Amino acid sequence: MSPPKTNVESMRVCLFLLLCVVAAAFSGAATIEENFASDPATRGWRINGQTALFRWNSADGNLEATWDSSKSNSFFHHPLGTILAKNDDFGFAFDLRMGDVTIGVNSNKLFTFELAVGFLNLADATSTNFQRGVGVNAATGPRNVAEFAYFPDSGFGATSSPTIISSNNQFAVVFDSPLELSVGDLFRVKMIYVATNQTLSTLVTRNGLPFGPIKELKLGASFADFRLNTFAISSYSDTGADGSILAHGIVDNVVVTLPDPPISSLAGIFTGDIWRVEFTGQTNWLYTLERTADLHSWTAASPVTAGVEGPLFQEDSDAIGSNALYRVRAERP
Repeated sequence: MSPPKTNVESMRVCLFLLLCVVAAAFSGAATIEENFASDPATRGWRINGQTALFRWNSADGNLEATWDSSKSNSFFHHPLGTILAKNDDFGFAFDLRMGDVTIGVNSNKLFTFELAVGFLNLADATSTNFQRGVGVNAATGPRNVAEFAYFPDSGFGATSSPTIISSNNQFAVVFDSPLELSVGDLFRVKMIYVATNQTLSTLVTRNGLPFGPIKELKLGASFADFRLNTFAISSYSDTGADGSILAHGIVDNVVVTLPDPPISSLAGIFTGDIWRVEFTGQTNWLYTLERTADLHSWTAASPVTAGVEGPLFQEDSDAIGSNALYRVRAERP
């Protein structure tokens, strides 16, 4: 029989467990707020794609964004630390001031094209077959998106277009026009998704006064699910589209509202030589206790457990050595 673990060993295992909750990096925090008063890179913001399209303006404390559809898909983005699905409540808000907007900059693509801010799945959005402008397309159509899209006027009126795209390329979208995001004016965009009625609401103000209104977006009964893990200011490529855009603007005062993290009230104890983890979980998540001795190779130490709203526990089925370290993995099925 293995000797009992010392208090130091117990504290070491428990501490590492608390630091290694996968998909709960913002445990205890339901919002991400960014006013760009200091370097956003120090708070987890990153650029994927064309780095020149996004610039932190340290003097004015905002983000200068370029939407250039002649470039590859590019994102100024922040991880959510969780995975959003259609049975979650979530939302976001941001300030937007356009400096200039030109459409049809590609002579072969004379129609309008979008500029966008919202949620996406980073792995999908950065894949080689993600073409935002092709619409419904099994091979290259976009997947896992929930965003505010704006299409400048190309003859049919400037259009605001709240959009949700499922994991299997289904589109849910509303079009409101003419609603021009006029150059020089300050717009505040707020989008709220409510899971109980699967409705996305959009509220916009211009220079502090109501703008719109913009119709609610309701998901149909047959609309598939989605998986979102990133908030992004998105400059999409016009590959596959019939329109193009070059626009410059300022984004500021971002607020992202998230559901409670999938793991909370986490604690670990020894029962003899068995390590036991206790925590509060959520429905629609799957939990696995994982073990490592070197921080490189992880193995499942327990069966996968379906989440419930309330207390859960998992324990290692084998007695452990003094170098065993643990984490709890939370995944959306």
